Amino acid sequence: MIEPSSHTPSPLAAWGAYAPRGLVARLIGLTRAMPAGWLGKRLGFAFRKLAILTLGGKPVDAESLGARFRLAPYNNVCEKRILFAPQDFDAAERDYLEGLMGERFTFLDIGANIGGYALALAAKAGRDARILAFEPQPDVFDRLIFNIGINPFGTVKAMALAVADRDGELTLFLDSSNQGEASVKIVNQDRAGRVRVPARALLGIVEEEGFDHIDAMKLDVEGAEDIILQRFLSDAPQSLWPRAIVLEKGESRWSFDLLGFLAAKGYERVMETRNNHVLERRS
Repeated sequence: MIEPSSHTPSPLAAWGAYAPRGLVARLIGLTRAMPAGWLGKRLGFAFRKLAILTLGGKPVDAESLGARFRLAPYNNVCEKRILFAPQDFDAAERDYLEGLMGERFTFLDIGANIGGYALALAAKAGRDARILAFEPQPDVFDRLIFNIGINPFGTVKAMALAVADRDGELTLFLDSSNQGEASVKIVNQDRAGRVRVPARALLGIVEEEGFDHIDAMKLDVEGAEDIILQRFLSDAPQSLWPRAIVLEKGESRWSFDLLGFLAAKGYERVMETRNNHVLERRS
């Protein structure tokens, strides 16, 4: 595993200060042009590995998914995918969500990481869209805030908290090899550490923000999807139930049959990808 160096980007450095150049820029271009299939993935992985070695722990400022990002492609799989292979960043799921867009599009990104979903959708949605991005991990949240700030959309609001089934504080278990694997339910074997983070039940947030409908939500919270959705759909009026849900696959980590619970609430699976279930509410 390539460990990040001690390099810390200046918070005052404007976007573009870490633009890829030379060999790194060429390698990024190659990885983004790789064809689908086994050979393309293997070549892309090799080019990515060489680019990461060449970067030496520095961040990268790049455009991807229709937005600007400052990325640290080391111990975060999400950032690697956004930088080197945006064509493989849940393309089917994003296309589906874009198809739901209309006036006053609303989207909740629960487990937003550094903003891949939130900013990709903001780039396509109208100026009257509202997108809430939730990320509890402090250093990842800082990168999320930076990425929101360097884009012109003005429709994304970030919240530094864990969405859960109750208000209070929770212990977030960290993963040193992939920051996107932090979880409030799963203790990682590498014992990378833990941090106490604020937690909120989703309904209270939605009401405080004045939402009168939710077009879609995405949940990628490493096994906590069950407690979030059970509480929300049990307490929220049906007018606030999301039209669509993109749900990270986590059957082995859920404490009950979440897909069965959602089916009983009127949700039908309309797509299954490598990483996610996509469900839509049938009226």
